[in-house]
Amino acid sequence: MPTALITGIAGQDGSYLAELLLSKGYRVLGIDHLSSIATYEHLKHFQDDLTLLEGDLLDQGSLVAILEQYSPDEVYNFAALSFPEGSWSRPVVTGDITALGVTRMLEAIRLVCPKARFYQASSSEMFGVVREVPQTENTPFYPRNPYGVAKVYGHWITVTYREMHQIFACSGILYNHESPRRGLQYVTRKITHGAARIKLGLADEIRLGNLDARRDWGYAGDYVEAMWGMLQQDQPDDYVVCTGETHSVREFCEAAFSHVGLNYQDYVVQDERFYRPAEAKLLVGNPEKTQTKLGWKPRVSFEELVTMMVDFDLQYLGKEIL
Repeated sequence: MPTALITGIAGQDGSYLAELLLSKGYRVLGIDHLSSIATYEHLKHFQDDLTLLEGDLLDQGSLVAILEQYSPDEVYNFAALSFPEGSWSRPVVTGDITALGVTRMLEAIRLVCPKARFYQASSSEMFGVVREVPQTENTPFYPRNPYGVAKVYGHWITVTYREMHQIFACSGILYNHESPRRGLQYVTRKITHGAARIKLGLADEIRLGNLDARRDWGYAGDYVEAMWGMLQQDQPDDYVVCTGETHSVREFCEAAFSHVGLNYQDYVVQDERFYRPAEAKLLVGNPEKTQTKLGWKPRVSFEELVTMMVDFDLQYLGKEIL
């Protein structure tokens, strides 16, 4: 039975990956803030199958102790302050966790279990002011917020440990991937949750920023399969994981509201407070390498993703009303 350690297991990606690994017969260990484990609902339906541990990417000693006790075969690092807009209000701690936290984990692996395979959650936010469209694994980075800057550090320190210490370390450069487990601070969930609230008579509007911003949106449940696939290869490498197509925030609104029989134009209000201070340009990836080398393709379409999220919010809010 292989053993996998997941940091940030209570989040969207961590919980989907944990389910996938359990289905493949792994023993799954998880690290997250204790408050997250206590309050997030993503783990409740399979929490008894997990081993949840106390650890912190700010404390390398705690990581060393966990690796010494459990000797994982694979380590997946999702722990981060993962909200780009929010990183402007907490730039220093964003760097400490999202950037230096990667180094602490890699150094712990080097010291304790150098044969373990490591996955780093990189981000399309690293491209920022894009140098080419679509972006590939070789496109230069130009981040536009502290989160993106921290992710660039995490990406390159992963490459450095791979090349200098021969650790099997991979970075997955993931484009926006959503699900019903996405936090309410993200625009996609804000839209689907808002549409459901309006449909159920709980609200009469939602306020959003730039409706013309475009993103490459996929389903998180699909993307974790690519992450796992990276660590099953003969050689470590970096991969862009995306759909290869973009949709605007406006299109997302249109799909969400039309699913509940409403016109988004009657309920969506643009508010300058929600515009990003430095908006990334057209982020759309080229998934050719990932599709060719990993045999991976997204299964859930944009329309299916929006519908899935709206239906979840309708059901969730409906239970609260009752």
